Amino acid sequence: MGSAQPDVDTLEAALAMAVRAPSVHNTQPWRWRITDRAIHLYADPARHLVATDPHQRGLVLSCGAALHHLRVALAVLGWSATVEHLPNPADPDHLAAVEFAPHEPTPTDFELSAALMHRQSDRRRFSPWQVPSGYIRTIATRAAHCGAVVRHVPDTLRARLARPARAAVDQHAEDAEYQIELAAWSGRHGTSDGVPAVNSPRPRHQDEIPVRTFTDPELVDRTEHPDGAEWMVVCTAADDRLSRLRAGEALSALLLTATHLGLSSCLQTEPLGLPELRADIRSQLLHDCAYPQAMVRIGWVPTNAAPLPHTPRRPIEEIIDR
Repeated sequence: MGSAQPDVDTLEAALAMAVRAPSVHNTQPWRWRITDRAIHLYADPARHLVATDPHQRGLVLSCGAALHHLRVALAVLGWSATVEHLPNPADPDHLAAVEFAPHEPTPTDFELSAALMHRQSDRRRFSPWQVPSGYIRTIATRAAHCGAVVRHVPDTLRARLARPARAAVDQHAEDAEYQIELAAWSGRHGTSDGVPAVNSPRPRHQDEIPVRTFTDPELVDRTEHPDGAEWMVVCTAADDRLSRLRAGEALSALLLTATHLGLSSCLQTEPLGLPELRADIRSQLLHDCAYPQAMVRIGWVPTNAAPLPHTPRRPIEEIIDR
C-alpha cells in the first residue's frame, strides 16, 4: 500500500478492535475482506440464528455495530473512514465498503477507543443509583449522528416495554426450535464464540423487564436491592436493511458513550424477534412513528460487584478474506 493508505498491520489492528462489538448470542456474524484501498464488510449468513432472529434484523444490527467499532478504531490509529453502505445491490450481504484518509485523532476518538476496549455486556442487576438526565441526552445525541434515534423509556411508560418482554419469555419457553438454538449458542465454556456460562446470570422472575435467559447460567448475582436500570430503544424511520445497519452503528455509539461515562450496559432484542411483539412496541411505545431495532439497559454496577470475564472473540484470521 502507498503512504496514503494504512498498512496491513494497522488494518488488522483496527479489525481486532472492531470485532469486540456486541452481536446476537455472540455469533460474530461478519466477514471482512481487505483490498488495496478498502475494507469490505459482509454479513455471514452461516451464522444466522433462524429461530432467534428470523428476519436477520439482529444479524445486520450486529454487523452495523462492528462497522462503527471499525470507524472508532481507525480514527484512533490515525485514519478517517468514508463508508459506502450497501455498495453492491446484487449482493445484499455486502454491507459496507470502507475507504481511508489520514486523520489526526481527537480527544473524542481517544475516549471512544478506550471505551471500546472496556465495554462488555453486563446482564446483572444494576444499582439503584439514578442515571443523570444529562447522561441520557448525551448518549442519545451521539447515537443520532449515526442515522438512528434513541428513545429513553421513562418510568411512566416502562410497563409498555415490560409487557412484550415478558410475553417473549413465555413464548420462547414453549418454542422447541428456539430452545435448541439457544442451547447451541449459550452455556459455553472455553469457546471463541457464543455466550459463556460465566457471563450469564440466573433468571430473575421478579424483575419488571426480564432479560434473556441463557442455557446453564453460572454468573451469581447477589444484588438484592431494586434494579435502577434505565431503558433505551434504538429506532429508525424505515425498516429496510440499510436502516438496520445504521441502527447497529447508532447502537455502538450508544454503548461506547455510556461506557465512557462510567455506565454499564446490556443489549436486549428478545421480543423484537417476534413480529407481533415488535409491532406492539412500535405501536404502544413509539406511537407507530418509528421501528424498534434494539433495546438497551444502562445503569451503574454496584461498587462491590466483581469484574466480569471478557467474552471471547474468534481469531482475526478466521474472519478475514484476502
